[in-house]
Amino acid sequence: MAGVRLLVLCPSFPGTSPGSRFRIEQWIPHLETRGVSVQLCSFEDQELHSVIYVPGRHFRKARLLVRALVRRLRLLRGLADRFDAVFIYEEAARLGPAVIERALARMRVPVVYDFCDPIWIPYVSPINRHLARLKFPGKTATICRLSAHVLVGNEELAAYARRFNPRVTIVPITIDTDCYRPSVTPRQPEIPVVGWSGSHSTVPHLDTLRPVLAELARRRRFTLRVIGTSRYEAPGVTVDARDWRLESEVEDLASFDVGVMPLPDDQWTRLRSHLKVRQYMGLGLPSVVSPVGVNRELVQDGVNGYLAKSAEEWLSRLIPLLDDQDLRSRIGHAARQTIEERFSAREWAGIVLEVISGVVPGRLRGTATSRQRRESTPSD
Repeated sequence: MAGVRLLVLCPSFPGTSPGSRFRIEQWIPHLETRGVSVQLCSFEDQELHSVIYVPGRHFRKARLLVRALVRRLRLLRGLADRFDAVFIYEEAARLGPAVIERALARMRVPVVYDFCDPIWIPYVSPINRHLARLKFPGKTATICRLSAHVLVGNEELAAYARRFNPRVTIVPITIDTDCYRPSVTPRQPEIPVVGWSGSHSTVPHLDTLRPVLAELARRRRFTLRVIGTSRYEAPGVTVDARDWRLESEVEDLASFDVGVMPLPDDQWTRLRSHLKVRQYMGLGLPSVVSPVGVNRELVQDGVNGYLAKSAEEWLSRLIPLLDDQDLRSRIGHAARQTIEERFSAREWAGIVLEVISGVVPGRLRGTATSRQRRESTPSD
C-alpha cells in the first residue's frame, strides 16, 4: 500500500475539543497503521487555548488570533509538494471567511471536509461576544463546495451538505472501544451515582433537570456527579462536581452508575450528533436521555437505555435503575453491544480511509472496509 501524506487542519488545540477528539484525532492512529502519514496542525496553539475561553483579555486574544492566522497562511507555502491531501475539521481558521480553503482549491490540493454539528448556525459565545463579528458561519457552505469529499456525523447534516456537494458520506461519532471498556467487576455501590458530563456552555442543560433531581432525592439516596465544572448546586441533592480533565475522563465517567443527558429541543440540538450518550454506552452504562435528534436513533427505549421527556418519565426511568443493579447491568450490556456493532472507531476509520483513497487517486489500493458495507451500515 502506497503511503499518503495527509495534513489535518482543525480549530482547537489537540486533546481539548470533544468533536475533534472523537473525530479525526481518534482516527489518526488507525489511519497511520494503514499507510497514511498524518501531520495535525491546530489553529490554536497552547497559549491561545489557555485564554480564548477566559472572560476578558480582549487585546491578548486579538493578538494571538492574528498570530494564529499568520501561522496558517505561512503553512500554505509549498504545501502541495509536501502533502497529497488535506483533512479539515470544521474550519481551517477560527476567524474570517474561507481564505485557507480557497487557497487550497487554487493549488488543486484535494480537501476532505468533516463536521458533526450544525456549525453554519450562528452562535455567540457569552465569553467572547466581541469576537462574534469575526466568525463566518456561512463559510461552511463554501467549504462544502470547495471540497473533494464531505464527511458528516448524521443524516440531517448530510442533507445540508448535499445542497453544495454530491460527494457526502455519513460517518457517525465513534468510540475507541479499546479505551472505553465496561468494568470487569460490576459496581455494587451503597449509594449509586447519577452522572452528567459536559462543559460550562452545556451546564444549563443539566439545570433543566434540577426539579427532577430534587424529587428523586426525596425518594431515593444517590449522588449527582457532575464532570465539567468544579461548582454545581442542586437544592436537596448531594453533588460531587469536578473539572473535566483529559487524563481522567474515562475513569470519571466509569464512576457513574447511571448517565443522564437532558437537552432542550431546539434547532441546534436536533441537528447535533451528540457525544456523551455514546461515551456512557461505550462504558456499558445505562443512560436516560432526552428524545432529541439522533438520541432517538441511538437509544432504544427500555433496551439499551431510556428516553425521557416529562418529569414523570425521568423519574419513572431513574428510580428503577437506582433500585435494580441487575437492570443496570442488562441495559448497560446492550448499550455496549450497540457501540461495538455500530460505532467502533477502528471499523469506521476504514471508511474514512476509503474517502481519502478516493480523493488521492492511485495512492491507496484495497481497504479493510467495502463500499457495500458502508451502504448497509445503519446511519447515525
